[in-house]
Amino acid sequence: MKKRGFTTEKIITAVTWLLILLGWYLITNLKMVSSTLVPSPQKVVTTFLAILQNGYNKISIWSHLWASFERLFLALGLAVATGIPLGLLSGYFSKVKAVIDSIVEFYRPLPPLAYYTLLVLWLGIDNTSKVTLLYLAGFAPIYIACVSAVNNIKQDYILSAKSLGANQKQIFFKIVLPACLPEIFIGLRTAVGISYTTLVAAEMVAATSGIGWMVLDASNFLKSDVIFVGILLMGASGILIDAILRFIEKRVVFWKGFV
Repeated sequence: MKKRGFTTEKIITAVTWLLILLGWYLITNLKMVSSTLVPSPQKVVTTFLAILQNGYNKISIWSHLWASFERLFLALGLAVATGIPLGLLSGYFSKVKAVIDSIVEFYRPLPPLAYYTLLVLWLGIDNTSKVTLLYLAGFAPIYIACVSAVNNIKQDYILSAKSLGANQKQIFFKIVLPACLPEIFIGLRTAVGISYTTLVAAEMVAATSGIGWMVLDASNFLKSDVIFVGILLMGASGILIDAILRFIEKRVVFWKGFV
């Protein structure tokens, strides 16, 4: 029954996207909207092949992707390296939470562009300010997920471990960390999405490469076909990154759904 339901969902997803592509094809080929606003699928494919062969602004598409991914993954790596331990410590020790939590809650609702100008003034116009912006965007969801995960641990697990003579280190690595892993991966996936959307803002200032910059530069010249290519590339790569995280999660948190 579960397998059949899974297959049905896949079919529904495929039909949904086929209908979207069909509607896009009909609307553009029947000239229901201006091609300047919405290019046809054929035009987008032709533009993609041209960019794949000749690049954009004399820079290959692989260089644009590498520039964006370098900023994204460096920022996410730093967010993971700091967000997970600080989040777990904040959930475990109220005094640590009292120091960090209010800072995260203060800047988290702020739009990235609201403080990006300050980051540029403080850190310069190179990649440092861009990576810092993406780091701040990715840190908050990871940190919050970790704090929430610790708070949701059943106290029976910890009390049982203590009654069997486990020390604080053993409790943390044998009970707290494994119990938090499912929510940590949710935080990671959320952080990837938020950081990726922030990437466009990060590449708005003093950038000459990157998928976000390519989309912004094309918008200045009303190159809607290039904009669509950039958006589709970001969407496809975002789905790929999320699929990789899901794959890792299934291997690492193999007990999820059984406890």
